[in-house]
Amino acid sequence: MLNCRQVTRLVSQSMDAKLPWYRSLAVRFHLLYCVWCRRYASQVQFLRKAAKGLALETQNESASKLPPDAKEQMRKRLEEALKNPPA
Repeated sequence: MLNCRQVTRLVSQSMDAKLPWYRSLAVRFHLLYCVWCRRYASQVQFLRKAAKGLALETQNESASKLPPDAKEQMRKRLEEALKNPPA
């Protein structure tokens, strides 16, 4: 039987990687009876969706504002910086 601390950790991990079936089952069982962990899981899912939406929105806005030559210049400078890191 998992406790709340373990479940919150596993809920967070499940956002990035698939849990083994027995862990997933244990988390789901815990969420059936623990309102606090259900709320935590719901909040984490909401924040993840909001962050994805914000990232896409920001990416679309910034891509439309820069002219192509500025983008190319930035790409070249980044490549140079990666090849020759500062000491």
